[in-house]
Amino acid sequence: MIPHTLSPPALAVRCAGVVKSFGTDETLVRVLHGIDLDIPAGELTMLVGPSGCGKTTLLSIIAGILSFEEGEASIFGTPIHSLKGADLVRFRRQTLGFIFQQYNLLPALSASENAAVPLLAAGVGRVTAIRRAEELLAQLGLGAHLKKLPNQLSGGQQQRVAIARALVHNPKLVVCDEPTAALDAQSGQTVMALLRDAALAPDRGVIVVTHDNRIYSYADRIAEMSDGRITRVARTPAQKVA
Repeated sequence: MIPHTLSPPALAVRCAGVVKSFGTDETLVRVLHGIDLDIPAGELTMLVGPSGCGKTTLLSIIAGILSFEEGEASIFGTPIHSLKGADLVRFRRQTLGFIFQQYNLLPALSASENAAVPLLAAGVGRVTAIRRAEELLAQLGLGAHLKKLPNQLSGGQQQRVAIARALVHNPKLVVCDEPTAALDAQSGQTVMALLRDAALAPDRGVIVVTHDNRIYSYADRIAEMSDGRITRVARTPAQKVA
């Protein structure tokens, strides 16, 4: 069974002493060195740092995609590391929205059908699910592309479909890996405005891994990483905490 969730939660995410390695014996490489990080609910937190410093690994642990060797990680009071099998799948489906660099759109489904997948998986009726997906896609500037298949969309358009899919079921935690990487400046601002609005809810959190300094101003909190460690957390925009 899924462990009891704290109510009301003060934190969207808590990581304490998280250690993650890849490989075995002579090939063992430690990627995360005892990560301690608290991410408050009601905020948008950005995770920044050079390539290879462990940002995506940490994001994948928080999302329940990767396991880890030491430490604890919880989402709104539920210890993610204690969930296994069907309980983990159910918790992720109900609680999380994912925006990763690989769009993972289903090639046989239209843009609106792809965006509606989380609602359909949760048992929402098809008509209602598609309507909600189309409303969100329209906000993202894809109102004229609802019926197109992924191979009929540009890379940036596909990414916006993936973003709509992550937000359509109003998840409590949204995790994003470079959500604006394939977008022009205007589209990136639209996406970040949506993520910002999502983060303002007191029972929701948003985490964004990014190298895009155009969007730093949307963050409430910047967590800087280097060599598998959190080196600094600040509430001011990243351009002021360098």
